[in-house]
Amino acid sequence: MWGLGGALFLIAFYQRVAPAVMGDELTRDFQLTAVGLGTLSAFYFYSYVPMQIPTGILTDLWGPRKLMASGALIASLGTVLFGLAPTITLASLGRFLIGGSVAVAFVATLQIAGRWLPPKQFALASGLTLLIGVLGAVFAGVPLQAGIDAFGWRAVMLGSAVLPFAAAIAIWFFVRDRPQEMGYTGFGIADTPPDQTSWQEVLKGIVEVLSYRNGWLLFIIPGGLGGAVLAFAGLWGVPFMKTHYGLSDNTAASLATTLLVTFALSGPLMGGLSDRIGRRKLPYLLGCLGATIGWAIIILVEGLPIWLFTTLLIVIGITSGTMIISFAFVRESVPSQLSGTAIGSCNMGLMLGPMILQPAIGSVLDRYWDGAQAAGQRLYSFEAYRAAFSLMLVWLVVSLILLTLTQETYCRPLIQPTKE
Repeated sequence: MWGLGGALFLIAFYQRVAPAVMGDELTRDFQLTAVGLGTLSAFYFYSYVPMQIPTGILTDLWGPRKLMASGALIASLGTVLFGLAPTITLASLGRFLIGGSVAVAFVATLQIAGRWLPPKQFALASGLTLLIGVLGAVFAGVPLQAGIDAFGWRAVMLGSAVLPFAAAIAIWFFVRDRPQEMGYTGFGIADTPPDQTSWQEVLKGIVEVLSYRNGWLLFIIPGGLGGAVLAFAGLWGVPFMKTHYGLSDNTAASLATTLLVTFALSGPLMGGLSDRIGRRKLPYLLGCLGATIGWAIIILVEGLPIWLFTTLLIVIGITSGTMIISFAFVRESVPSQLSGTAIGSCNMGLMLGPMILQPAIGSVLDRYWDGAQAAGQRLYSFEAYRAAFSLMLVWLVVSLILLTLTQETYCRPLIQPTKE
């Protein structure tokens, strides 16, 4: 059950970071500036982010199976459109369809985990889901680069459309929303779907989640950690490393993948550690502090030895993995019937990070561009990248401050269900 949802999330992550590897090809084919490339990549998030709240609510109302199967099918169609697009408008529409359709994957998969697994394993399951997803980023690194070199980016994208189509079929036939549908006893927190039949009630549910202190804090905080990782590894890190550390395409892609893999591997470890020590706030706070320091060194110090630069990326990946605690943290902070909505709002906040940062970084780079070019591609100075990446630092510092204001749940629901 959970594994098929994770497979769809793997596809989602692959699509999310693919522009980092094919950036040169996209820039050349569509004649893009930095802000243009950032905006094209961000079209994935322009639909992904707004879909998080309705995804959470629809998961509560209709169940994960229908949402994931239909989302995977639409993702396949969007991938075909992106691969065939003759214009930037159609390419952007393809990215938009992909983002909105795979938006169901993470929230629905966590909802399945919450229904099929004991509550004490939820943070670990959240981390493992992220780990499976980031395997998609591994395929969007060196393997994708090799495929593009051999066949071109369009052929690779068209071939990629087969994966979500196969996932749609598998999910429809094999996934079940609750253990009871197969005659098993459920182990998760009982979650009775709320009676939300109108958009007024939907908005009421969103407002209710955000009315809790942890609800709104954990909407803003994840975008700092996750946004920095996804903006760097998902788009701007590869050209930065190629220009200012003299790395080849494959080596730069490998380091971007290393950041994502350590981020993913850290997720289940940090989630499991949080479960084991019975704390959410402390490990999250320490992780955010470590990531902020690591990014500050990379952004502010020019010409780092490559061994130190690589080490810092690994440290950032490990410490940023504490972001996964957000989902168990917020789930324990609201009434159980709002769990899907809460997870959706948290994931929406997480994805606001790259949605805002990717085009914003591109805009700052264009503003600082001094006219330098190579092979028809714009080159940006270290000062330009420093100014642009400072946007990531600002969000991280805000996240660090807001984390100090969260209420510890001690890995238990803050709001106990009422007994009738």
